[in-house]
Amino acid sequence: MESKIEVLSTVKIQYSADLYKIVDSLNRTLKEKDLMFGLALDQEDKTKAIFTIYRT
Repeated sequence: MESKIEVLSTVKIQYSADLYKIVDSLNRTLKEKDLMFGLALDQEDKTKAIFTIYRT
């Protein structure tokens, strides 16, 4: 069975140490809606984070 992940939106935001808590809460709450959320530190600017919304 093939699983496709579609990127719905990506935004660069100011990094905060607690951002992962929001992403974790969104993932736990909305997984039944086939949504997944990601957070990555921007490799070029460590003060920024990249927040991505996926449809699974």
